[in-house]
Amino acid sequence: MGVYDRIKGVSRRDFFKIAGTYGMSSTLMAAGAFGGAMTAANLAQAAESTYNKRYKKEPKFQMKFGAAGFNPQNLLIERAGCLEFARDLEERTDGEIRIEFIGNNQICGQLSCVEKAQQGIVDFYAASTQNSAGGAPYLNVLDYAYMFRSRADQYYFMYHPKSQEVLRDPFEKRHGLKFLFTHAELRGIQLGLAWQDKPTVTSVEQLAGTKNRVTGTQLGRIAMNALNLNPVPVAWEETLDGLKQGLIDGAETWASAVAYANMSPVVSQCVDLRFFCGTEHTAMNASSFDKLDGQLQDAVMEASYLTQVHVQAANEAALVNTVGFSHPHQGPDTIFAKNNVRVAALSDAEIRKAEEMCSPEFQPQLWEQWRERINGWAGGIDTYQEIYDTVREHDITLAENVEPRRWWKG
Repeated sequence: MGVYDRIKGVSRRDFFKIAGTYGMSSTLMAAGAFGGAMTAANLAQAAESTYNKRYKKEPKFQMKFGAAGFNPQNLLIERAGCLEFARDLEERTDGEIRIEFIGNNQICGQLSCVEKAQQGIVDFYAASTQNSAGGAPYLNVLDYAYMFRSRADQYYFMYHPKSQEVLRDPFEKRHGLKFLFTHAELRGIQLGLAWQDKPTVTSVEQLAGTKNRVTGTQLGRIAMNALNLNPVPVAWEETLDGLKQGLIDGAETWASAVAYANMSPVVSQCVDLRFFCGTEHTAMNASSFDKLDGQLQDAVMEASYLTQVHVQAANEAALVNTVGFSHPHQGPDTIFAKNNVRVAALSDAEIRKAEEMCSPEFQPQLWEQWRERINGWAGGIDTYQEIYDTVREHDITLAENVEPRRWWKG
């Protein structure tokens, strides 16, 4: 099934006909702004008014946004904010910046977007930091096990001026990329159909010895090995089949990724291990940013801030209302409920046990080599300790209650 078939109410043929008239970006932006039912006629109308608004004057800068596998439909499941950002930046600069939005892996995928941005083929990209860590290894800095206790911790850090010092500045210096905003979830183990008739997982021991797909992150592998989760690198294309046939027990990823990437039909239990970061971020080629005048640079930062605030609230709502990542009750119309995906919540004691098995707090020797390497890249900062301490300054439990701040203003 093609991704455009998921834009409900509009056939693939109609979608491409409209995009042929008004351009793909205007059509995608129009589709992304739909909350309710969509028909070919009202999409065409919305695409036309979006097009007219966007093309009322010649832009000073035309920029490309490579958004891995995203499209308007799955951006309403995992709220990564890509289209909101593009729309806001164009409006905020009164059309002086125009963005060509290229999703659905048309220009780059989860592993390659970061390199395309470094090469200047795209100006902006969206992908997970973990998949991007292959091309930009500094992003491993976010992946120490149990450094973040909750999604609230993740947002707290992203808004904190400390994120400038420990994440954004070294990332820009080392890889020539500007980290703009991100969604925040914590990774767990998504068990395949072989676990459908087994009891709901309640302990770390039940997972010991299972074989699980791992993403591009190096630090994620350290944690998985320490938890006896046997990380195996499996191509995304083969992951769904592996989960279905039982060739692998599970995959490490986060809840809304299961829902947006169409994994739900082959996942039976979503084990909320929360053992490291799952962050779908958007970043920008630093040279593309530097060539903008001061006012347009401010606009990029303000659009990033607006999008970060939007993503924080929208993704928290979508986890409950759209994905069904809630325990013990799931909404009947959620993706998880419709696909019989159970949320396996672990007790605080079990999470603590996992933490003692794999985190730098309790098993520092496992992390030494990578920690030294990352600290070296950051100019000698103790990256783990800095982030660990920063996020423990607060005791907010609900992510939507974290107060937004303009991180670049200190």
